[in-house]
Amino acid sequence: MPELPEVETIRRELDREVAGKKIASVEVTGTRTVRRGTKKQLVDRLVGHTIKGARRKGKYLCLVLDDGGWLVIHLRMSGQLLKAAPKDPKPKHTHVVVTFAQGGQLRFVDPRTFGEVFVVDPARLVEDAPDLAELGWDPLEEGITLPSLAQLLLSRRMQLKALLSDQKIVAGLGNIYTDEILHAAGLRYDRQSNTLTSQEIRRLSRAILEVLHDAIAARGSSLADEQYVDLSGRPGTYQLQHQVHARDGKACPRCRATIEKAKYQGRSTYYCPSCQV
Repeated sequence: MPELPEVETIRRELDREVAGKKIASVEVTGTRTVRRGTKKQLVDRLVGHTIKGARRKGKYLCLVLDDGGWLVIHLRMSGQLLKAAPKDPKPKHTHVVVTFAQGGQLRFVDPRTFGEVFVVDPARLVEDAPDLAELGWDPLEEGITLPSLAQLLLSRRMQLKALLSDQKIVAGLGNIYTDEILHAAGLRYDRQSNTLTSQEIRRLSRAILEVLHDAIAARGSSLADEQYVDLSGRPGTYQLQHQVHARDGKACPRCRATIEKAKYQGRSTYYCPSCQV
């Protein structure tokens, strides 16, 4: 699933590519892509409106419309947003096509159909999109002081990976970046949050920002399936900088111990048993 760096990469591209464009038509063919309202309601809500800019809420993309509404796109496991010309062949599993009056299209492609497209009034997030309203701290968008981060960690008795990947606590992180952040901070995935020292909290704070900024600079991570690509269909390159994720059996870049893989909450997690404590 694309995480904060991948979604932020696409958001920045959308801000450049579609801001100021008027929606001439919308084609919806996916049977599962529109789950909040009907296909006709989505089309009627979008046609004739101009996109003013792009925002991000955690892992959600939000295209701001000229009437204040948000066109929300959640990529989930396999969703892709691709810019195209109308004459370009449509990839298989293209479920939504937005055509602009100025030319060009934005296509939502989703082989596994877990993704979603809908329009919401941001003033009604609590009622109509509680999953967006309940998102926690966004490390990229919202500053946080060390005392505030300490309070967030020490007030809970949670294993660190569970805490960092809980969208109601920290918005945007998932399996890949929690592994990388915890390795950078020298902390185990199953360490209890309320046992961290002030020095460890400082390391974690620095690791969160450094890993996210480095990943965005590399345009995100594309794993072996290359399901994550940017608007032009190009994969990210941050996977080449991964220190532990999917590197079990290899040497830790920091201490040369062997990286291990463990099952955690039904998914694989990767860590160094020597330098993560």
